[in-house]
Amino acid sequence: MNPIDKALFHILQRCGLIAILRGVQPHEVVAIGHALYDAGFRIIEVPLNSPEPLASIRALRDALPADCLVGAGTVLSIEAVADVAAAGGQIIVMPHSDPDVIRAARAAGMACAPGVATLTEAYAALAAGANMLKLFPAEALPPHVLKAWRAVITPPMALVPVGGIVPESIAPYAAAGASGFGLGSALYRPGDQAPEVAHKAAAFARAWQASFGTSPATA
Repeated sequence: MNPIDKALFHILQRCGLIAILRGVQPHEVVAIGHALYDAGFRIIEVPLNSPEPLASIRALRDALPADCLVGAGTVLSIEAVADVAAAGGQIIVMPHSDPDVIRAARAAGMACAPGVATLTEAYAALAAGANMLKLFPAEALPPHVLKAWRAVITPPMALVPVGGIVPESIAPYAAAGASGFGLGSALYRPGDQAPEVAHKAAAFARAWQASFGTSPATA
């Protein structure tokens, strides 16, 4: 297990809340990153369809403590994996399950969370080296589906619903066996300032603590 894999494993044991900062800009990302870190978040993703995403990834990696993983979302190609690695990224998140992209991320020493919507896709992603599975879109994969997946994809493999997750979603997915959650527009929308993000992050942190028994802010 490489250092990033070990870090990901330990983070998910404490707090599996993953911030997705789609649309964030480099000049504002550090303040938002600090607000998320203070709320207990330890994985922050900047989707590559954001303005200057590589600059934001580099800024976050330079500004935040080493126990916070920073990476990219909406990664669609091997070339993009290389760009993210050069910017200091540590985790690759994908909307799909391209085995070549997964293998490129793993070869670069990064964690990889491909998007999967069926068990066939999930097993193909695992065979390619994925070490976290993004259940996407979560609206199409409700808790009873995740519970069925858990019968054949057992812990410690992480199952992370992404898409439409709000604080009220945490408890039913947690009961079904979710390991974490990718949080998008309910946590951050373009133009949100750090205090607003901190307020929304705190609501997710409370929901996490109520369902998992650990406080992200003190984990």
